[in-house]
Amino acid sequence: MLSRSCISLLELASGDMLNFPQTPRNLPRVMTARGIISDIDEGLRSPSPECYEKKIIVSNFLPLHSQKDAKSGKWSFSFDEDQVSWQLKDGFSSGSKVVYVGSLKVDVDVSEQEEVSQKLLEEFSCVPTFLPSDIQQKFYHGFCKQYLWSLFHYMLPMCLDHGNRFDRQLWLAYVSANKIFADKVMEVINPEEDYVWVHDYHLMILPTFLRKHFTRVKLGFFLHSPFPSSEIYRTLPVRDEILRALLNADLIGFHTFDYARHFLSCCSRMLGLEYESKRGYIGLDYFGRRVNIKIQPVGIHMGRLQSALNHPLSSAKAKEIQEQFKGKKLILGVDDMDIFKGISLKLLAMEQLLLQHPELLGKLVMVQILNPARSTGKDVQETRRETYATFRRINQTFGFPGYEPVVLIDRNVPLYEKTVYYYLAECFILNAVRDGMNLMPYKYTICRQGTPKMDEALGISSDTPRTSTLVVSEFIGCSPSLSGAIRVNPWDIDAVADALNLAITMPDLEKQLRHEKHYRYISSHDVAYWARSFFQDLERACKDHYTKRYWGIGFGLNFRILSLSPSFRKLTIERILSTYRRTSRRAIFLDYDGTVVPQTSISKNPSPEVISVLNNLCSDPKNTVFIVSGRGKISLGEWFSQCENLGIAAEHGYFIRWRRTLDWETSPLAADFDWKQIADPVMKLYTEATDGSYIEPKESAWVWHHQDADPFFGSCQARELLDHLENVLANEPVVVKRGHQIVEVKPQGITKGLVAEKVLSTMIDDGKPVDFVMCIGDDRSDEDMFESILRIASDSSLPAAPEIFASTVGQKPSKAKYYLDDTSDVLTLLQGLAASSLKSRANAEIQASTQSVA
Repeated sequence: MLSRSCISLLELASGDMLNFPQTPRNLPRVMTARGIISDIDEGLRSPSPECYEKKIIVSNFLPLHSQKDAKSGKWSFSFDEDQVSWQLKDGFSSGSKVVYVGSLKVDVDVSEQEEVSQKLLEEFSCVPTFLPSDIQQKFYHGFCKQYLWSLFHYMLPMCLDHGNRFDRQLWLAYVSANKIFADKVMEVINPEEDYVWVHDYHLMILPTFLRKHFTRVKLGFFLHSPFPSSEIYRTLPVRDEILRALLNADLIGFHTFDYARHFLSCCSRMLGLEYESKRGYIGLDYFGRRVNIKIQPVGIHMGRLQSALNHPLSSAKAKEIQEQFKGKKLILGVDDMDIFKGISLKLLAMEQLLLQHPELLGKLVMVQILNPARSTGKDVQETRRETYATFRRINQTFGFPGYEPVVLIDRNVPLYEKTVYYYLAECFILNAVRDGMNLMPYKYTICRQGTPKMDEALGISSDTPRTSTLVVSEFIGCSPSLSGAIRVNPWDIDAVADALNLAITMPDLEKQLRHEKHYRYISSHDVAYWARSFFQDLERACKDHYTKRYWGIGFGLNFRILSLSPSFRKLTIERILSTYRRTSRRAIFLDYDGTVVPQTSISKNPSPEVISVLNNLCSDPKNTVFIVSGRGKISLGEWFSQCENLGIAAEHGYFIRWRRTLDWETSPLAADFDWKQIADPVMKLYTEATDGSYIEPKESAWVWHHQDADPFFGSCQARELLDHLENVLANEPVVVKRGHQIVEVKPQGITKGLVAEKVLSTMIDDGKPVDFVMCIGDDRSDEDMFESILRIASDSSLPAAPEIFASTVGQKPSKAKYYLDDTSDVLTLLQGLAASSLKSRANAEIQASTQSVA
């Protein structure tokens, strides 16, 4: 069966694509309800009550241990209970169906893949991806580990000796791998019911592949690494593609607010998107979809650690270690062997501590456990060499027979043995220069609480107060949640040495209070709590999926979904022309900037085509045409001086002129402008403090523009200015509004909606109520017009409801029921209506001439 996910990868990235084998199609598709295999109907419908949702967890590696028997050649598998992707199931209800999608950590021959796939699906609910070896190498060890991972940890490839520069072939392998993962998800998904949770930076563009095929897929993404600041991230050549792919998820999770803030800053600076908080939830409006942001650090699985402490070998190991370090205080470090863990900096701090406090010689030991490196490369080798060199120097300088101040354990240490070290260590230090979450301090705290079995083995009373001390780098994800830890700058060797001394000399009562504070938090915010919280927010983020209509726009990795009201459709000349011809009392309202003149146009003067079409429309006695703009009356009057019968509403309706030969009417709603004396110094203050901003003075309003300022700073200043002006003008008859890159102060009641109401009311009062209303605009202020004409049209006092054509420019959420793509679409529509008017007038003249001759 040909998968619907088979699309040309030439769409996905510029340059030559990798040639890689088609994703194996041997895996049977999982169905939870009849008919799911058929193409998804994109019409509006509710999920079938007969379907039962499952949760699809997608991560780079499956939570499995794999082993092949050398004699029989048969594969055996077991769950890896240390993987977060396995542990998070504890946060789901007991009846939840969970399916895992990912790669195995071992190579499986192509001839065995079908059999292994069947076994894993049936016995473990796992779907293996089986990446081709060349793609796996370039994807994981190449783009992920040698480029993305380094960049997200703030290491720029300034030269070839320090980091790898961007390689498009590795990027294409990343794209290819993500597509294979997406294919496997699509083989097991029920798109109407299932939830998909994608994990980490290996699969950041997978949301685009899934959203392209299932527009209403319920999709969450969680990043387990840091997200760098915009100054670092913007160096990524494929920065926009990755940002847009992530925004195809419904919920994006981060460990800390700092990581989320960096992501939102990148969205603002590179995509022009602003975020807002609604009832405590942060989100971005992305083409009509609200993409929610979740900030929640992952927790640990307490049961797993407690089971390891109660392991049959743990008690004996604890006694052995206790005897080995008898009479000495134990400082523990557990780190992966990589350049960002700060292992050598930690050892240097230990060296400095012994120099400053020689009385600690023979009484203090640092045990450093080195976990196996997750990647290969010269960086790892250099880190290992530096670590061992420092380790040897310290022991040679400060050691003596029977005493080594630093013990380095460079082997694969089983979990039960690690938990014993956690249990016995008086202090734990995590000195990474940059890291994602890092749960080692959490594990240490839980193990220090002990278990009855371990306490009994070591002769410790169950009511003995528990203590623990933590020295953690301020650059790791768990630091904000450990408020009782001693936070350090890992680069400041003296400060880290002082922190270690403080940790081991701290009074027992303070150690106890810090431990209890950490234990309460960690035990109540475990991995189950994290998973449950994430899925609750994902369900909330997806609850409106079937109340809107979706359109896919863009090609390749620029693909995104446009979310609009079900009744929202394009306004075409064919749709409107028949109504236009049969009506005789028409009102036409047109915004200016962004509607008849492009926003991006340097010259804001109307083109000759615009002047011509407006004159043709105004020459029809059945039409009343108005330009409704926020611009001043002088510029609008000059620009449309050739349009004798055109009505103009300037400054959002503060000034109205019905035709060129008439005087400007001023709104009676605003007579007091003393507020300008209050707003003036405030606006000038922000203008001076914000490079690129300026004030546009109007007769009725003042506008502060920041489109030429730094995007992030300008947005922050706009929010602050809005709050400042609202406070100082609280008792003045004005409203302060924030628009697209502006903050505006204007009199209360002055809106474009008021213009529409006044024009339509005047026409009704003349005894000739309108039977046709067309209103076209592109921004927030035009929404007032849409609302007003819809309200008037529903007035029961009218003899007949007029035909309403309210259209926004651009496909975006609006109170209007129609849209036009751009200003050229607007001009084409107006030209069609004008041509109809000219034709009708010509026909009328011919008919009148014929009757006269007769």
